[in-house]
Amino acid sequence: MNKFLKFGLLGLLVIALALVRYFEHELFSDPLLEFYSSEKTSEAPEFDTLQVVSSTSVRFFLNTILSLAIIWVSFTSKKTLLFSLGFYSLAFLVLLPIFWILISDMNPKIYLIIFYVRRFLIQPIFVLILLPAFYYQLKNNN
Repeated sequence: MNKFLKFGLLGLLVIALALVRYFEHELFSDPLLEFYSSEKTSEAPEFDTLQVVSSTSVRFFLNTILSLAIIWVSFTSKKTLLFSLGFYSLAFLVLLPIFWILISDMNPKIYLIIFYVRRFLIQPIFVLILLPAFYYQLKNNN
């Protein structure tokens, strides 16, 4: 793949990630978006736990697909893609039950913990960690 096409495709994928964030209110039904964006965090909103977990899962999968596409375009290595897929799967299997348990018993003492666990699920943070790691590995092996 030539560099112009590669960088153009990477740019489109990054824009797609940004659009997921920009249209989060329209795409995902998440009462915690408003809760954490407001300055007063004294009382948690009423919500359906299963609905919040499923909405968070959909957003995680959408970000994961775009992140895996970014990794694939960047490195075009099947091994790298499979490792990333395993990493994302493990992260989902660990973080989602923790998130579910925490929001099932939401109280002011754990608001910050819920915020950070949720942040790992709804934001493409892992791609920001994996890309430099794969680049470093690529440069070390050459």
